[in-house]
Amino acid sequence: MAIRKLFLIALKDLRLIFRDRSALVLMLAAPFVLTLGMGAVTGRFSGSSNSGISNIPVTIVNHDSGQLGSALVEMFTSTDLADLVEPVFLSDLDTAKTLVDDDESAAVIYIPDGFSASIIPDPTSGNLSDFKEIELYSNPTRPTSAGIIKTILDQFLSQVEIARISGEVTVSQLLENGLIDPAQAAAAGAAIGQEMSAVSTSRSSITVNNLTASGEAVEFDILSYMAPGMALMFLMFTVAYGGRSLIVEDRQSTLPRMLVSPTPSTLILGGKVFGIFLTAVAQLLILIGGTSLLFRLYWGDLLGMMVLVLAAAAGATGWGVLLAAVLKTPGQVATVGSAVMLIFGLLGGSFFDLSNLPKWVQGFSRITPNAWGLDGFSTLALGGTLKNILTPVGVLFGMGIVLFAISSLWITRHGLSRK
Repeated sequence: MAIRKLFLIALKDLRLIFRDRSALVLMLAAPFVLTLGMGAVTGRFSGSSNSGISNIPVTIVNHDSGQLGSALVEMFTSTDLADLVEPVFLSDLDTAKTLVDDDESAAVIYIPDGFSASIIPDPTSGNLSDFKEIELYSNPTRPTSAGIIKTILDQFLSQVEIARISGEVTVSQLLENGLIDPAQAAAAGAAIGQEMSAVSTSRSSITVNNLTASGEAVEFDILSYMAPGMALMFLMFTVAYGGRSLIVEDRQSTLPRMLVSPTPSTLILGGKVFGIFLTAVAQLLILIGGTSLLFRLYWGDLLGMMVLVLAAAAGATGWGVLLAAVLKTPGQVATVGSAVMLIFGLLGGSFFDLSNLPKWVQGFSRITPNAWGLDGFSTLALGGTLKNILTPVGVLFGMGIVLFAISSLWITRHGLSRK
């Protein structure tokens, strides 16, 4: 009976919000129009079969004389990436960075001397040199192109890390089974590391087409980055609007009359919050369904997408309820909610790639559900599955729970109306 009442309260609020034409404009029409406009600007609707992204200029400075540096160079010059990137090779890092500063290159990839030796042990001593890290110097005026280069580089480094760990595990198993003695471990580790690195870095999975879990190729689509950003930004309007309705009902004495009824107050407030959550879920699903039908947009693994929608709605709902708890009037919630929507949209990466901003800005962006949600949707669009987005899903659900707990405590102590 209690669950039934909670659902009835939530569904009533859901129906009321979807009857408000002005709310529907910002919930659904605005993100559709912005996504359409951004797609037109990038050439997504020009009638061509590609995404409008090709021949990305990237500068590679390779000071590494080992196998991994050569493998990365070979990957960027492979036929798989021939239509996507246009690599230029230089020996001077400062000159390469100047190309980026002059907007002649989307990014510089710097492979330092000793990078391979810091991953693959020396066959004679078994020791590794000091750790060397590949550097990416990206162009802030080309966020999409720089983001693609970063994605390719991340996949390469992931393959290298898998090979390194696999080599360590293999040597450990050989030692435990007595197939080699400790004196042979260094040479065996080096040989296995070199072999597995060669195999992993020569795979053709790092291409313009990303593979889904079923092995189906997924063509890169610029709207796969833009549409989620718009949907998540306007999601904040939806939850702020829902939070505003709590104060409106409190001011109109609707909510107090419900609270003095035999139904427990926690159940009533829970139903109101659940209504905001359902509205957020409905908005995301409508936008996803609409862009899939109208733009033939691929959102990725279905199960992962559904779980991520629930998580993003939960994280955003927490912020909406918090606004209703700490602000005094419906007007304040509307004004602050609109400001939060824009700020979270900027910080969350809805308009540009955050990797070019200072580290403290990137760290601060993690308070927004937009940043975590966009990470998840981008991963799914590139062929990831639910197991690849467990971190953003967990953070978003955790964000919603923590913010709801804070809001509940505040409402319990101070109430909603503070005139």
